[in-house]
Amino acid sequence: MAEKIEFEHVKEWESELNKCSTCGYCTYWCPIYQEDPKEEAATRGRIAVLKDLLAGKVDYTEQTAEILERCLLCGTCLEHCTEKVEAPTVFLQGRRDLAKQRGIKFPYNLVYKYVLPHRWLFGNFVKIASWFQGVFLPKTKGTLRHLPLYLSALGKGRHIPSIAPKFLRQIVPEVNKSRNDGKTRMKVGYFMGCMNDFVFPESGKHIIEFLNRNAVEVIVPKEQGCCGAPVFLGAGDFETAKKMADKNVRIFDELDYVVCACATGTATMKEYAKYLADTPDRKMAYTKFGLKVKDVNEFLVDVLKLPASAYEVSPEFKGKKVTWHDPCHLNRFLGIKDQPREILKALKDINYVEMTRADWCCGMAGAFSLHYYELSKQINEKKMDTLAETGADIVVTGCPGCEVQLADNAARREMPVKVMHIMDLLK
Repeated sequence: MAEKIEFEHVKEWESELNKCSTCGYCTYWCPIYQEDPKEEAATRGRIAVLKDLLAGKVDYTEQTAEILERCLLCGTCLEHCTEKVEAPTVFLQGRRDLAKQRGIKFPYNLVYKYVLPHRWLFGNFVKIASWFQGVFLPKTKGTLRHLPLYLSALGKGRHIPSIAPKFLRQIVPEVNKSRNDGKTRMKVGYFMGCMNDFVFPESGKHIIEFLNRNAVEVIVPKEQGCCGAPVFLGAGDFETAKKMADKNVRIFDELDYVVCACATGTATMKEYAKYLADTPDRKMAYTKFGLKVKDVNEFLVDVLKLPASAYEVSPEFKGKKVTWHDPCHLNRFLGIKDQPREILKALKDINYVEMTRADWCCGMAGAFSLHYYELSKQINEKKMDTLAETGADIVVTGCPGCEVQLADNAARREMPVKVMHIMDLLK
C-alpha cells in the first residue's frame, strides 16, 4: 500500500544523489547486482528511486523499502564510483527516515531498543539461547551447529557457531597487567564487541594476553555494551544508538586508545561523530573517542610498531598454508589493508598466499544475511571459489561476522579449511 513518507534526512544528502552521473559503472562492482541484475538492485537504481521519492514522483511502498534494505552497505560502489557518490551514507539515511516514521518490525524493535542496550539483559538472553542451542540444534563439525529448517527465519539450513559456555567478561578481569618484566608501554581499553564476548571469548582472551606480553596494560570495562551497528546501520534506529554510543564513550573516556578486534565494531565507533552527533557536546566527545579507537592490526603495526620478531605462529599452525580475507569495514571504510598482511608476512613458519579479490564482500553484512540468506549465500560463492583456488588450510580475517559467514559456507560446501581471526594464528 502506497503512502507518503518525509525523507528529511535523505534530503540533507540530496547533493550526493545529484552527483550520480548514471554511468552505470556501479553495476560492474555491486555484489547484489552481480547476482540479481535488476536496475533497482544496483546503486544507480537505488539513487533513482530515492530521487523520485524526494521529488514526489512515487509514493513509499514495501517495495521501495526493500530497495533500501536490500543493500550490503559494503562500500564497493563508493570505492569504484567515478563521482565518489557517498551512496552508503545516503541509503543509511533512508533507513533512518523509514525507522523514524514507520517503526522497526517485531521482534527486532524490542531487541534493539530494550535488549541490546542493556548488557546484563542481553547476556541472560544469550544464555537462554545457548541452552536452546544445546538442546535443540544438532552439532556439526567443530563448534558449528546446523540450524534446522524450522528456524528458517534465521537462515534455512545455516551453520552457526556455538554460544560460549562462559563469556569473555566472565573469564578475564577488568584490569590485565603487562607481563613484560614489569614494563608497561601504555594502558589501553579493549572493546569486546558482541561476538568476542559471547561467541569467541577465547579469541578475545588471546588478544589481551598478546598485548600484555608486549608491555600493554589492558582495561576491559564490564559496563561496555554493543557498538550499535545492528541498531543504526542495520535498522536505522539512530535514537537508541545515540544512547549506546554515549555509554561506550563515557566508559572509555580516561584511556588513550580503545583496541577492537571487530572490523564492524571499529568502523561503527569511529563513525559515531559522523552519524550520531546531534549536539556540539556529542560532536566533540564522539570525535575525540573516534580518534582513540583502533583496529587491533592497526594498533600493533602503526601504534606499537612491533618488530617482525614479535609475531610468532602458534605451534599447531606451523607449516600451514594461510590466506587472508579483507572485511569491507576494515579495508574500504578504515583503509586498513597493508597492516594485517604485514603481520602475516612476518610469520616465518606459514606459507602465506594472497587470495584473488581478497576484498570481495563475503555477503554477511550483519542482519542482511538474516533477512536475505539465500542471496547472501549466492554472493559468497565467488569468495568460496577464490578461497578454494588458493588451496589454503586456513583463512584468517579481522571480523567475527565474516568468520561466521565464511565458516558457514565452507561447511556447506564441505571445504577442508579452517576459518579464524588473524590474532588466533599468533602464539
